[in-house]
Amino acid sequence: MAPCTETQIWNSYSAFDDEIPTVDYSLLFSHDPAQRFMALEFLRHACEEFGFFYLVNHTIPDAVFDGILKGISNYFDPTTLNERNIYRKKGPLDTIRWDQNSSSGENREYLKLFAHPKFHAPAKASGFSKIIEEYSKEMRKLVDGLAKAISKTLGFEEHYIEKAFNLKSGFDVMAMNLYPPNSTSKGPVGLPEHTDPGFMITLIQDVNGGLQILSHKGKWINAYIPHHGILIQLGDHLEILTNGKYKSHIHRVIVDNNKVKRISVVSLHGPSLDKVISPGREFVDDEHPKEYHGTTYKASLEANGCDLIDVQSSLQDLRILKP
Repeated sequence: MAPCTETQIWNSYSAFDDEIPTVDYSLLFSHDPAQRFMALEFLRHACEEFGFFYLVNHTIPDAVFDGILKGISNYFDPTTLNERNIYRKKGPLDTIRWDQNSSSGENREYLKLFAHPKFHAPAKASGFSKIIEEYSKEMRKLVDGLAKAISKTLGFEEHYIEKAFNLKSGFDVMAMNLYPPNSTSKGPVGLPEHTDPGFMITLIQDVNGGLQILSHKGKWINAYIPHHGILIQLGDHLEILTNGKYKSHIHRVIVDNNKVKRISVVSLHGPSLDKVISPGREFVDDEHPKEYHGTTYKASLEANGCDLIDVQSSLQDLRILKP
């Protein structure tokens, strides 16, 4: 069999420009009951039929978006690699980690850090650290609001998800990415196919292109996030809690032969580490048997032998096998 050409390899990562739902955050809390009802119904549709959506008219100031994206661009200056090298992997207790990968399976530079319940950031970049912390605090307020709204779309009181996940002490990890890295890309994949653990994943970026999401219908869809908008993706543990009613989705990043650099900020907002997450009894009955094993969030993150800061999915391992 003849080897694949470069064109064939790139074509295998093609995706469609299908529409992704856009949710207006402000309408979810409208003082007009009819308007609020319609907005919550649209959010329910986006969660159940897609599992991902764009969020606009939210509460995060534009200056906070612009500040963190510029700060990341400056921090990833190719002339200061040695300053970042101190955050390469040291062990499982890392609270900050930096690396740069150029391989056939991954091409990115990243900085990961624990953002909540205790915030960590690079000590020698105090100005940048303050920008990250401000962004993290603003995003957590937004996620708390979405937790209330999504609770209502499931038919419960607004604190249902907050209590189920103990979100006040939830474990959040932030990943700041540069695609491709400050070196030659060695393949088309920026980040391979995966789902993410936790309640919800929030993502912002400076330029469009690269991020692709696998839909319910098995089609890869290109993500084109509105200016100063946020891409919201539902996490594995919301899928577990709802017994599969609201599903997380496989996604990937494809780089474009190093022609365009893209910065993204991804935050994984999880339950408290010691909280046991299993399908809620409200989602289990004779027609909908339990689909997932229950375990603590910490145990699920460590299931594949990974460090906490890696926040890798173990959803497949938690699915109950059918006889």
